[in-house]
Amino acid sequence: MKSQTTLKMMLAAGAFSVAMSHGAHAQDTVKIGSVLSVTGPASFLGEPEDKTLRLYVDKINAAGGVAGKKLELVIYDDGGDANKARTFATRLVEDDEVVAMVGGTTTGTTMAMIPVFEDAEIPFISLAGAIEVIDPVRKFVFKTPHTDKMACEKIFEDLKKRNLTKIGLISGTDGFGASMRAQCVKVAPNYGMEIVADENYSPRDSDMTAQLTKIKNTAGLQAVVNPGFGQGPAIVTRNYAQLGMNTIPFYQSHGVASKSFIDLAGAAAEGVRLPAAALLVGDKLPANDPQKKVVTEYKQAYEAATKQPVSTFGGHAYDGLFILVEAMKRANSTDSGKIRDEIEKTKGFVGTGGIVNMSPTDHLGLDLSAFRMLEIKGGDWNLVASGS
Repeated sequence: MKSQTTLKMMLAAGAFSVAMSHGAHAQDTVKIGSVLSVTGPASFLGEPEDKTLRLYVDKINAAGGVAGKKLELVIYDDGGDANKARTFATRLVEDDEVVAMVGGTTTGTTMAMIPVFEDAEIPFISLAGAIEVIDPVRKFVFKTPHTDKMACEKIFEDLKKRNLTKIGLISGTDGFGASMRAQCVKVAPNYGMEIVADENYSPRDSDMTAQLTKIKNTAGLQAVVNPGFGQGPAIVTRNYAQLGMNTIPFYQSHGVASKSFIDLAGAAAEGVRLPAAALLVGDKLPANDPQKKVVTEYKQAYEAATKQPVSTFGGHAYDGLFILVEAMKRANSTDSGKIRDEIEKTKGFVGTGGIVNMSPTDHLGLDLSAFRMLEIKGGDWNLVASGS
């Protein structure tokens, strides 16, 4: 009898010890979530985001964590599927009990997850491009990449300097491509631009010659803009060269701002212009540029860890993570509501995408100066000189 009592006491003590250990672990860590398109058609975006988050959460934890707590990163791969993204978002909220979320690789997956985090009142920092992510402003939703509207404005600004006003559009029908096309059509009159041709293609299309031929034969055409991401823009670029359209200025969006685009498009990418973050030209920035130190250090750390060239997409994840971390430090709390409030108060944050100044009416915090106009020359990114 005595031995049974002793055994029960030992078991109870063991259970208590496990509970205490679990409780101590829970008290010492804080969970942040991420749903990314690590595989699938948007993997060239999601993979560097995934690697960036893992790399820097490890670095943050090695340096002592945030306000004495280690970060526990919970990542799910949605494969670019919006339905899977929503399911994983629900799991992060209900099962994993995260205090904040950095992720949402594409516009489509982000839009599917927004209601989940809004309803749960958990801050969600998206890595997607379309303006609809933060316009209209939603209380718990923020984002780090420049918007598609900003990309249109930066391109049109450059076209205006070159006295080119008659524009052809060839857009992807994906969420980002369709959204950017709509934004370009909307803001074109503000810059004196006339859309003289307007074609589109499916993300699965393998040849866009027919659409480009129609654009090429449009009377008065002076330049062409390609809103889109994924492999589509590289195919468009190759077809553009095959049709001998290289004499007509050609613009891509920030949706192709990675070395993989240049690799896929090959020699046809020569002369293509696009708006992108300073990250791609960190070594070419003047010494007094406030972003130079941040983008140079991120590039070195990422490339040393992954043995792969840096892309702006990983940079978006870097910015999202550190905007969150700085907000958590200021809040000195793991309360999602308090963290949200501090994210919204972000001021003067120097990231890879620009200098971020958020407000209750602006959950992005970047202006047009955050974009650099680049031109591909000799298989590399180059800053377009002012006025050229």
